[in-house]
Amino acid sequence: MVGLGVLAGLWVIGLPVAVIYLLVSNSTLKSKLAQLETAVKRLGKPDNDTAQDTQKTTAKPVPKQTTKAQTLPEPERTESVRPEPMRIVKPAEPTVAATPPQPREPNTAERLFAWLQMNWFYAVSALSLALAGLFLVQYGMENGLLPPTARVLCALAFGAALIGAGEYIRRRFGEARDSTTEYLPSVFAGAGIVSLFGSVLSAEMLYGLISPEAALVGMIAVALIALILGWFYGPLLAAVGLIGAFGAPMVLGGSNSDPTPLFGYFAIVAAAGLGMDTLRRWAWVSVLALVLGFVMGFVLMVSGHNVQGAFALYVTVLAILAVTIPARSVWPDHGGAALVSFAIGHFKAEERPQFPTLLAAGTVAAASLGLVYVTANGQAEFWIAVICATLLASALLCWSVRAQALQDQAIAPILALIAMVAWHALNRGDAYSKFLSYKFAAPESPFPWTVTTLVVLGAAVSCLAAWRAQKPGIFGVGWAAAAALTAPALAIIVEVTWKPSTVIGAYPWALHGAALAAMMVFWAERFARKDSPEKRLRMSLFVLSALSCISFALVMIFSAAALTAALAVTVVVAAALDRKFNLPAMSYFIAAGVVTIGYRLVADPGLDWAFDTALWELLLSHGGAVATFVAALFILPRNNRITARIMLDSAAWSAGGILISILLFRYLDAALGEQGTLSHWAMGIYAAIWLGLALAQVQRLDIQGHRLMWMVRVVLGAVFGLIGLGALALGVIVFSPLLSSYFGKVAGAPVFNTLAVSLLLPAVVLAIGVWRLQTLPRLLSLAMKGLAGGLTILWIFSVIRHFWQGAGAMPLDRGMSQPELYSYTIALLIAGAGLFYQSLARKSSVMRKAGLAVIGLAVAKVFLIDISGLEGLTRVFSLLVLGLSLAGLAWLNRWAQVQDTNKNDA
Repeated sequence: MVGLGVLAGLWVIGLPVAVIYLLVSNSTLKSKLAQLETAVKRLGKPDNDTAQDTQKTTAKPVPKQTTKAQTLPEPERTESVRPEPMRIVKPAEPTVAATPPQPREPNTAERLFAWLQMNWFYAVSALSLALAGLFLVQYGMENGLLPPTARVLCALAFGAALIGAGEYIRRRFGEARDSTTEYLPSVFAGAGIVSLFGSVLSAEMLYGLISPEAALVGMIAVALIALILGWFYGPLLAAVGLIGAFGAPMVLGGSNSDPTPLFGYFAIVAAAGLGMDTLRRWAWVSVLALVLGFVMGFVLMVSGHNVQGAFALYVTVLAILAVTIPARSVWPDHGGAALVSFAIGHFKAEERPQFPTLLAAGTVAAASLGLVYVTANGQAEFWIAVICATLLASALLCWSVRAQALQDQAIAPILALIAMVAWHALNRGDAYSKFLSYKFAAPESPFPWTVTTLVVLGAAVSCLAAWRAQKPGIFGVGWAAAAALTAPALAIIVEVTWKPSTVIGAYPWALHGAALAAMMVFWAERFARKDSPEKRLRMSLFVLSALSCISFALVMIFSAAALTAALAVTVVVAAALDRKFNLPAMSYFIAAGVVTIGYRLVADPGLDWAFDTALWELLLSHGGAVATFVAALFILPRNNRITARIMLDSAAWSAGGILISILLFRYLDAALGEQGTLSHWAMGIYAAIWLGLALAQVQRLDIQGHRLMWMVRVVLGAVFGLIGLGALALGVIVFSPLLSSYFGKVAGAPVFNTLAVSLLLPAVVLAIGVWRLQTLPRLLSLAMKGLAGGLTILWIFSVIRHFWQGAGAMPLDRGMSQPELYSYTIALLIAGAGLFYQSLARKSSVMRKAGLAVIGLAVAKVFLIDISGLEGLTRVFSLLVLGLSLAGLAWLNRWAQVQDTNKNDA
């Protein structure tokens, strides 16, 4: 067994030595081959001087020796050699078509693959040497050949020998690009660094020869050696050292049940890689170090050991290292463009974010995702990750004072903090379960501070963001917005996912919202003092946040109606702030508030809640919304507030229509004493509500905004309109009392009854829409007019039938009486006469023709239907009245035609 081990060790060491010997023994072949290639290129390409002389000779031919007789120029020859008119010969300018396409530069992966194709033996050599040092320790441990101290010392000596060999080759033969020993020093030194890392790691984790503190000092020393060597050697040393150092724990293995120290080891190796980059500016070294650091840390975390808390600390340290080491300072000063600023166009295209900024952004984002991942279950891991996210966000907020390019880096940990609170609750983690257990605890049990701690952490981040907003710079408004949103957003997430009011009570939880409101008022006062009266947008953000927090607190105490009313109040306050301080940005808040309140009125708590809730809650929510919309519309400045005015105007009309419809529904439902959900009048109310909402979306199409928002309004308007038309169709066909009395009879007087609610109410909504919206498309306007007119005619028909037949005989299968038929004729004549009168008053030929058509329909009905049921003097009298009426209408029609003719002639 020992002999086989010795042979294996000799093979591992002898293979790279043999490769190196072959390279050195043939050291002149590479240079000779390069010289031959250069000579071949020169033979196939003319010299530049020779080419220029040739061109000159061609342009000016040498004159031939001539005789005396030939000195006199002949006319023909003179004509042939006479210069042409002067032409300015411009040098040929390069054109796009003439310029050959530039070859695409290979990317990093392609360059790496090409390098490995040409120099794969260097990689194999470095791998073999590194494995030799690691296996030396492992083999000695498995076979007990040497005591542990001797094994570690042998590995250290082997690593030092490799570094010494690399340094000797570098000093003796050099490592220039054209040298045959170009990569050999890096191969030896990189393998030596890996051996040193492995030796220190094995001394602490495998054998326990040194304490963790001593191991930390030793690894830092090896990292410093790697940094020093990285200054003198090429990038191959960095690659070999990093890959080998990160892979060393996997090769060594071990029986230590606590792999937590490996996170510190990986952090030191990653710091060494970042240090090489900051010294030599090898950007890919930093990327390699961080990628390997995250990968190995994640592998270690999922290896089955309970190290999620250590992983949270580890990724936080990696993020801090990625920010500070490239800047060579604990207070970084990253310059250039920030990612968000560049994305929204604050910087020109050529002013892209610099590499340190991109490196920090990627690392912070990866660390934030890692923190969210570890918060799923354990209680300790949850709190460690929450604190790490808070500290990372706080550090980035402080660093952004000097580092302009880090202005947006704090967004990732802030979002991670909010996400991990929700993620832990959704997964029913230990901290969440323990918090819920207090729900059944005895009254003398201590107060659970879980949600209070979370809110305090969010408030701390908001205060830091507000402090940052007071510093000079162009990001003051952004930081103020972050400060105004972070703590309330975290409190809302806690409310939605943790339900703290069910554990600690509604009033104690409401005090949290009140405390946040007080904090926002404090910062609003600070910014009111700091900003000029013309620039108080930051102050208004904190005021709006304070109002939202107050509303949040009231919701905890009152019902759902209070939330709708509170949101409506914030809309009025936004309009007042705009009027007082000239804040056009408040229009966006008003629009968002209108949409939110509309959602609450229709969906959550919605129409079903409004039909069943107490009357005072309905008036508070829906009536308060209508009142605040109207108030905000009058308070809002009238100049350049088109978006806000359209949103408020449409919301006031639609919310008012919803309130009237719901009150009418509740009255009929209570008066009739039956469930009115499935009735003709309920369908009419539903149709009126949804048609009103569709008209509100149509009105908002006049807002000049983004194309996407325009499409959203079109889709919403179409959906609402289809729902309204569907309800109308159900009321006219399925639930109509003219077809069946199964779904309820007509209730009320002959005119003021449920038929008016079923048919006339939607017609009035459509008519108001045509009257108010002057920019409706022509086809849509005609369709709405036609539908409103048709519903009105159907309502008149139903009223006449209800008058003569009563509620019990409304279905058409009961037949019609003669008085009912005469009533329809009289109604047609009155309608035709009315149209005819309006045509004269408005001088409209279209209305006159429509009136004549209606009168013609009445005449046809008399002669085809009514006259068959008349007898005696009744028939004579009816025809006499009809004839005299038609004669008078004919005279009026002729007079109108003459007037139109005279007007056209004039």
